[in-house]
Parts: sequence; C-alpha cells; structure tokens
Amino acid sequence: MLLKDTIAAAVAAALERAQQDGVISVAAAPEIEVERPNNPEHGDFATNLPLRLARAARANPLRLAELIAERMTAMPEIAAVSAAPPGFINFRLDEAWLQAQVETVRRAGDAFGNGSSGNGCRVMVEFVSANPTGPVHVGHTRGAVLGSALANALAAAGYAVTREYYINDAGSQMDAFYRSVWARYRQALGDADAALPENGYQGEYVTELAQDIAHAAGDEYLRMPEPAAIRELGDRARERMVALIRDDLDAIGVGFDSWFSERSLFRNDDYEQAMGQLRAGGHLDERSGALWFNSSALGDDRDNVVVRSSGESTYFASDIAYHYNKFARRGYQRVIDIWGADHQGHVPRMKAALGALGIAPENLTILISQMVTLKRGDETVRASKRTGDFITLRELVDEVGKDACRYFFLARAASTQMEFDLELATRESAENPVYYVQYAHARNASILNLAAERGIDYAAGNVALLTHPHELALIRTMLRLPELVAQIAESLEPHHLPHYAMELATAFHHFYESCRVISAHPEDNELTLARLKLVAAQVAFRRTLTLMGMSAPERMER
Repeated sequence: MLLKDTIAAAVAAALERAQQDGVISVAAAPEIEVERPNNPEHGDFATNLPLRLARAARANPLRLAELIAERMTAMPEIAAVSAAPPGFINFRLDEAWLQAQVETVRRAGDAFGNGSSGNGCRVMVEFVSANPTGPVHVGHTRGAVLGSALANALAAAGYAVTREYYINDAGSQMDAFYRSVWARYRQALGDADAALPENGYQGEYVTELAQDIAHAAGDEYLRMPEPAAIRELGDRARERMVALIRDDLDAIGVGFDSWFSERSLFRNDDYEQAMGQLRAGGHLDERSGALWFNSSALGDDRDNVVVRSSGESTYFASDIAYHYNKFARRGYQRVIDIWGADHQGHVPRMKAALGALGIAPENLTILISQMVTLKRGDETVRASKRTGDFITLRELVDEVGKDACRYFFLARAASTQMEFDLELATRESAENPVYYVQYAHARNASILNLAAERGIDYAAGNVALLTHPHELALIRTMLRLPELVAQIAESLEPHHLPHYAMELATAFHHFYESCRVISAHPEDNELTLARLKLVAAQVAFRRTLTLMGMSAPERMER
C-alpha cells in the first residue's frame, strides 16, 4: 500500500472516532484525498478533508481539522500531525523512518517503484499502427514513445500488459502502395513507360525498395499476369516494409508483444461476426447501395458508412472488427489506443460501435497524440529528401540519438502540440535535460565505482547519520517513485516521468555538491559508509530511466 493510502486510512479511522465521540456529525464522508503540498514547509503530505466536510458538518473547517488531528493514532512513518488554516491536516515524515527507507529501497532493487494497483488486469496498449506503406515518421514516433512508456508504467503498477502493433495492411492505401512498387519495379527493369498511379507514393524509399526486389528477383514478376504480379510483389514489399518499421522502432527501444494483421480479420470470421452482431441488433441500414452504421442513435453526431456501394469495406468497419477481436475474442478487460491527431473525430463513433456490440465503451480509452514540429534553433525543419515530405524516425534518431528522442517526446502531455528542438537535444550541457539527468546517474555510478576500486565495504553503514537537509531531500524525492507509477497507471499520463527524473537529478546534484561522499579524513569514515548506502539506493534513477525506455549510463561518452 502506498504511504498516502496508509495515511488516508488513518484519517478515516480518526474521523470515525470523532463521530463516535459526538464532536463531528456527518451523514456520509467524502473520499479522503491525501496529496503532497506544493510548499514543503507545510509538511510531506496533507489532506483537505475538513474543508470538504465543513458544510455537511456545519462546523468551522479549522476546528474540524483540529478534532480529527487530535484523534490520529501514532504511526511509525509520521513524526507530526497538525491542523492548518483554513482547514488542512498536515503530516510530516519521521526522520528515523525516512532514513530507514534507504535500506528498503536498496533491498527492493529493480523492483523499486512497482505496485499492485493493476491487480493483474489484462490490458492492451495499441500504438503506432501506421500503414506499412512507408517508414515511421516523427508523428508516429511521438505515439510510439508515449505508448511504450505508458505500457512500462502499467506493467510496473501490476497490470498484465500486451503491447500491440496493428498492421493496417488492407484497403485502398495498401493498393496504392502495391501499384507504386509495381511501377518502380518495372522502371528498375528498364520499362520507361511504367508510371506511378495517380495516388501513388512518391518517396525515394519506394524506388529503393523496388530496386532491391528487382535485384533479388529479376524479372520474376514480369512473367506473371499483372494482377497476380501486383499481389505477390505487394506482399513481398509489405513484408519488407514491416521489417523496416520493426527495425526503426527498435532503434528507439520500442518493442511489441504482438503484431496483428488487419487482413487476418477477414481471413478469420472476426469481421463477419462483428457485422452480424451489429445487424442483429438493428444497428445497420442499407442506403443507396451502401451499408451504414446508425451511430447517431448511439451518441455520435452522424451515421457512418461501413461498406461502400462498391462493396469495399471502410477502415471504420475494420476497426469495429478489430476491437471486437480485442474484447470478445481475446478477452482483454481494458484497451488503450494511442491515435494521431487526425483521428480525433473517429473517437465517438468507435465508442458507439463498442456499445452496439455489447462491450462497455468505458473499457476503451483512446489517447490522442498531437502534432510535432521539428526545429533547429529558430528554423522549422519541414521535409526529408528520402521520403519526399515527412522526417523519418531513423533520420531523427541518427541526429539526436535514442534517449533524446524518448525524453523529449515524453516531456509533454500527449494532448498538447509540441516543438522538438534538435539543437537542444544534442547539446552536452545542463541546458539539455537528457544530459542533465543522465549525468546525474553517471556521477552516481562513478562514486560507487570509486568505492569498489578502494575496496570500501559500506554494508554496515549507519543510515541514521543521514541528517543533512540535502540527504533527506534526496530520500524524500526517490520515495515518490511508487506514487508516480500508480498515478501514471491511473491518469495514463507518462509525461510525469521526465519531470520526476529532472527533480531526482536536481536533488542528487544538490546532495553531491553539499555532501562529500568519500572523504579522505578518517574521522568521516562512518559518514562515508552511510552516504555510500544512500548513493547505492539510487536504483530510483535506474528505474525511472528504464520506465522511460532510456539508457542509464555509468559514464558520459563524448
């Protein structure tokens, strides 16, 4: 149980005692919220329960705070409980308990920060899911990093997480891609009359892909009937593009447990089952030769086509079948999708479709990842020669590195548009938050390496000697990680991780600059051992960087 939950339970018990004593009378108490005050002078934790009780209890909130505080039982974690105007109860941690947490954190090791709030709930996080028609671009990269870090936090909070990439390998865009590769393949073999389709893919990567296939297969596909050639060449190109996408995502440490093909929805009976269930429920209508989903009757602003008059299924129809598969076939209790900003209007109709399928819409959460603008100083970076328009993930990683990509994309809430400063991301100075955080970890590691070189055994270090304000501040900061993991699992906002990493790095730098860890003076030996224990407890650093998907360097390479 998190410490703030333990405090909340103790406050609830104190309120109950106050009611039994007849000094407070309320029919029903609101949920007790315990938070960390913005001003540390007010303590380590606080609750505003008295303010929220005042109207129902018909009493002064400050007096309510005093009555509840007086009835709090002793807790080993808490040194002082006090009422504060206008109606807060403040809690200050016990210093001896705080010092002892250094040992607790060290024993937890790489499990530090983990929790059980997820209770093994099966959750799928589906993200990126771009059509395999081109390399992953910067917009996809933001969603990739957000999804990866969110899945890490959910797993740390005790959820059974599946990370899934939905391969959109059906529909008109794939057909245009196949025909583009077919045209470039013919050109590679000397057919000067082969032209790209009107809606074809122009990027240099299509030419390179077709040339590679031509080099490996020769004129194999020219000797087939054109429809079969386009189909088989297209499949080969799609497989190569999916492999390229995998490799690109690996470059920023994004991996998936499952790669799910849209085409499999039609090979299996997921599509037929989902459409049949909608039809049986009276949610489908035929109009002008097309099949419509009556989503306006379920809260959407308009009805939506699922099968065009040509007989071609829409992307929406595939999405309905895909989510039917997630919930009804594979039994996920909760699904989190991360979509690009251009899909925001799709959210209400997807929720409506779930309701029509008998699936609780609240079990699906859709996070929208907003647009990214790349800047180099004051200059906006607009285009890529290789793709013809967008900047690819690979180009970004090659310029700024994996860790900078992950940190900067995580540093803003998904719902906000962002500017990615390429110059700042590569700067080796404290102005660059990536450098600042990783330098703190490297500095931490160098202290432990020095202790090992000198043969210093700090196992018997006495943590009760850790009384300096910067020592205690560092302990307080690292103890926030379990709360942060639980908070992210609830709010689905992984952007809190890099902000916490900065606070932890700042606390460590302040400690390092104020408290000499390894002293040459014999009279400081006991303090050296205690401080080495505190340094060794900085698994919080490693865990935070790991949750963000970043490396935890032991030295900063130049």
